Amino acid sequence: MENNQNCKIVTADPSALGLFGLAMVTLVASSSKLGWTSGVSLVIPWAIFLGAFAQLFACINDAKKNNVFGTTAFGGYAFFWFAVGTTWLIQNGVFGKALAESADVKQLGFAFVGYLIFTLFMTVGAMETHKVLFMIFVLIDFLFLGLSFSTLGIAPEPMHLLAGWSEFAIAMLSFYGSAAAVLNTHFGKVVLPVGKPFGIFK
Repeated sequence: MENNQNCKIVTADPSALGLFGLAMVTLVASSSKLGWTSGVSLVIPWAIFLGAFAQLFACINDAKKNNVFGTTAFGGYAFFWFAVGTTWLIQNGVFGKALAESADVKQLGFAFVGYLIFTLFMTVGAMETHKVLFMIFVLIDFLFLGLSFSTLGIAPEPMHLLAGWSEFAIAMLSFYGSAAAVLNTHFGKVVLPVGKPFGIFK
């Protein structure tokens, strides 16, 4: 006689760490875009470890929860920061002078357009999460709009500023979202409200 038992493994919600990683990297990166700091040398570590690895950790653990949206969102942006960090390394000659000199920044502009498309449909999905996360995605839309236009040479100065302020706002809202995910779960009640889903697809 067979005795089958199912074992359920419970894992913690990784979104708090993923949002913290997003908050940190966008805070540091926006400081450069807005002229509060200069260069990207000390942005690179935050891009790789907080922007990329922290969100990749959240992606992998959301996959274990069968959360397609969280897996795709955190994974998509994790690989974005891996790519951006590598881009900065190339531009700063880490992989050789020839590679740095042959770089066409407009290729980066097309990559930003691709991420704008990605973020737009993810924003639709975010409407079924909560309002704080939805607003973060809206701000990411404006970030990639600014990055796409400025990198492709279309109204570069105002678009660069749009990207910088959008990125700074992403950081502030992501800090809030991370804090809410930690404190609301830890205390078992709403300490920091995040807003209910729009529910338009119900």
